[in-house]
Amino acid sequence: MTERENRTLWLLGAAAGTVWLTREILRQRNEVSLIRNVVLITGGSRGLGLCLAKELITEGCRLALCARDENELYRAKEQLEAMGGEVFVSVCDITDKEQVAHTVCQTLAHYGQVDVLINNAGQIVTGPAQVWGTEDYERQMEVDFYGALYFVYELLPHFRARRTGRIVNISSIGGRIAVPHLLPYSCAKFALTGFSEGLRAELKRDKITVTTIFPGTLRTGSHYQTQVRGHQEQEFANFSLSATLPLVSTSAENAARQIVLSTKRGEAERVISVPAKLATLFHGIFPGVTSDLFGVFNEYVLPEPGGSSETQTGKEIAQETKSPLMSLVSKLGRRTAQRLNQFSTNEKN
Repeated sequence: MTERENRTLWLLGAAAGTVWLTREILRQRNEVSLIRNVVLITGGSRGLGLCLAKELITEGCRLALCARDENELYRAKEQLEAMGGEVFVSVCDITDKEQVAHTVCQTLAHYGQVDVLINNAGQIVTGPAQVWGTEDYERQMEVDFYGALYFVYELLPHFRARRTGRIVNISSIGGRIAVPHLLPYSCAKFALTGFSEGLRAELKRDKITVTTIFPGTLRTGSHYQTQVRGHQEQEFANFSLSATLPLVSTSAENAARQIVLSTKRGEAERVISVPAKLATLFHGIFPGVTSDLFGVFNEYVLPEPGGSSETQTGKEIAQETKSPLMSLVSKLGRRTAQRLNQFSTNEKN
């Protein structure tokens, strides 16, 4: 390499470093305190939502949690109040507009305000394209897109009236890169990504901040809640490994800390986990190559098309299957799942 080429590379590196440092300084200058803020978290009773709630308590926030399962909600409430948190809970199916409106109304009546909305609730489904019908895509859109949309539109008048508010939408790396055997999920998350990014631009003049989060696979125990079709044992084993192995996945606690930091700084977006960042960068430069590589992965690694068109949860598959591989997979993630409220009290024993 010539001296001129070395100088050019050095200058490019210095420029990139300067841009990164400037961005970090600006981010830190924009960081705000969340003390006494009221934070409404959808899907806050377990998994990442519960981790977020715990992290926000350490920030001095007051919490409102909603989820469909009343028992889960009150177990989470007990855990969080034991930490000294102030917690209000509301049973809510996020796909039902009336229930969403009721939850927002209850929260405002209880606290008098909402400062931050975190759209965390969602559902993962896995299986080849052939086992999903159009009605499954519609259902996935209801859960992973419209649920967030309903909460945003219920709270927008409140945020606009106060000229302040923060909205955090938990998308996924699957909302940036379409992943084989996760198509209904990816479609819904792509929709959420587009909505969230566009909403940030439109609400800037109202002093409302919108942040989009793109997690890679997280160790939350949520693989037990995953809905699985096709060759179910193989599908569940593959997904579980990606959601439990430390080098591939990120801990829920680490993800929660990053999401809260992004919320405080009002960042436009954050990609969580090194593999997800690398995949996003590669896909941005070589989108066609990414799709072709996934095609090879689908052909030689993922289960073949076919299998059952009936849905089983990961929890059901783990309980019914006695293979050594499934036993190992179950042990890897079970402790995290128990800690993050993915099992009922009876199931823990």
